[in-house]
Amino acid sequence: EFVSDQAVIGIYYFKDIGILKQKLQEVLDENITNGGEYQINDGIKRMMAEGKIFKTGTVDDWMDCGNKAVTVETNGKMLRYLEKDGEERLVSESVQLENSQIISPCFIGENVVLKNATIGPYVSVGDNTVIENSSVKNSLIQNNTSIKNATLEEAMIGNHVKYDGKFTRVSIGDYSVLE
Repeated sequence: EFVSDQAVIGIYYFKDIGILKQKLQEVLDENITNGGEYQINDGIKRMMAEGKIFKTGTVDDWMDCGNKAVTVETNGKMLRYLEKDGEERLVSESVQLENSQIISPCFIGENVVLKNATIGPYVSVGDNTVIENSSVKNSLIQNNTSIKNATLEEAMIGNHVKYDGKFTRVSIGDYSVLE
């Protein structure tokens, strides 16, 4: 019996990730597991039960997030898809631009400050991040991060990072790569 010609391939985009975090916390608190493992689908099902709408997207090729290189590549593909789809605002209205340029497609989160910066194409910037005197292409930068005096391409920068391209003192965590 035919059920569907669509499959979950492991790539999700959530406009408000906070709702998913809340639902997954409920799953953890209630110790709901399948085969001893917690499943993202249990959080998604709870969101759907509350009326959140999900839609499928067509992908023409496999998108992976298994390492930095393919995660950066997949970010670019998702940004192209979201830009083409046109239903999602990718640049927050709260972004502060000072002598800066955003080259589409890019995702720019809430309360981001761009000063003397060129961002894009294919860049995702998390909330509460400041980028100054920098050029960033084809990269992901997480939340609450400060980037200064940098030229970044194919970079992944985590949460709560302070990066100054003119650094003399550094603190670099496990498994980091500087190229």
